Amino acid sequence: MNRVICFGEIMLRLTPFMHQRLEQSKSFNMDFGGSESNVSAGLAQLGIPVAYVSRVPDSPLGKSALSSLAQWGVDTSVSVLGGDRLGIYFVELGAGRRPSRVIYDRKQSGMHSLKPGMIDWNVVFRGAAWFHWSGITPSLSASAAAATLEAINAAREAGLLISCDLNYRTKLWKYGAKPSEIMPALIEATDVIVGDEDVLDAYFGLKTDGIDDAFSKLSHRFPNLKYMVLTDRKGLTASHFQYHAYLYCNGRTYESQKYELPDVIDRIGSGDAFMSGLICKLLPSGQNPPDLQKAIEFATACGVYKHYIPGDLNIFTESDIVSLMEGSTGGKVGR
Repeated sequence: MNRVICFGEIMLRLTPFMHQRLEQSKSFNMDFGGSESNVSAGLAQLGIPVAYVSRVPDSPLGKSALSSLAQWGVDTSVSVLGGDRLGIYFVELGAGRRPSRVIYDRKQSGMHSLKPGMIDWNVVFRGAAWFHWSGITPSLSASAAAATLEAINAAREAGLLISCDLNYRTKLWKYGAKPSEIMPALIEATDVIVGDEDVLDAYFGLKTDGIDDAFSKLSHRFPNLKYMVLTDRKGLTASHFQYHAYLYCNGRTYESQKYELPDVIDRIGSGDAFMSGLICKLLPSGQNPPDLQKAIEFATACGVYKHYIPGDLNIFTESDIVSLMEGSTGGKVGR
C-alpha cells in the first residue's frame, strides 16, 4: 500500500486583504496551513492515500485545522490532541518591489511542546510506504527536534522511504541549537531531500559553487541519499519569478523546463506543492522504476501552478498539471 505519512505543524494563517501591510490591516482572511499539511492535501488531490500526523490543542481551532485537511481527503485520525494553543502565522503578501513578509506566533503550540513518546509511531506507520517531514519541526524546540528523530528512526525501522523538505526558516531556530548541530543526524537516516543551494551552508556547512558542485558535495556528505533535489527560484520582484529544478540520482542530473512566472498571486506553499508532485511520482509502483525526468517535470509544474492559487494549499488536479507541462498558458477559458 503506497500510503504516505506527513508530519508537522498546521497553523492558523491570517492574511491581510488587498496586499495591505500588517500595520494598516483591520481585517484578515483566516485559513489554515503549514508545510507538511500542504503536502498532504496536495497528495490527496493526486489520488495518493495520505495521513497527516500533528499535535494540536483540544479546542475548536485545533479541530478546525484538522478538518480543513480532512475535506480534501487527508486522514487526520493519527494526529493527537495536546498543547496550550494552535500556532499562528501572519502572511503579508508583497507586490512589485515590496517583498512578502511572514511573522510567526507559535510558542507553546502543540508541536512546539511535542516530546518523544507522545505519538505512537508503530500505529502511525502501519500500512505506510513513505514518511515525509521538514526542517521546520526540529527548528521549533529541542523536544520537537528529539521527537522528529524518534519519528525518523521508527520510519527507518518500519522500512519506509523517508523524505525531507529542508525548509530553512531564519526566524525559527531560537532555542539555542544551531541547525548544523541538529539537521545532519536527521538527514543521515533520510532517503530524499529537497531544498535550494543557499540552505546547504546553514544546515551542513557546505559552501557550493553551482548545482553540480552542490550535488557532488551532498553525495559525499550523505552517501545514503537516494534522491537529491534542488529548486532554483529567481525573484525579479515580489510578483515575478523564474523557476525550475534539478533532480540527482546515481550520478545523473535531471533538469526541468524553466518557467517564467509573472503576476504571481501567492507564492506561499509553492515548495509544498512541488513536494507533493515529487512524492507522487517517486512512490514505488509495481516493478517499474520511476521516470525521473517525468518526476522533476511534474513536481516543478505543481510548484508553478501554486503561484496562482491564493492561500497555502495548491487546489489542482493532475490534468491541470499535465496541461501546464504541455504548454498551456492559461489564456483560454475552459468551457
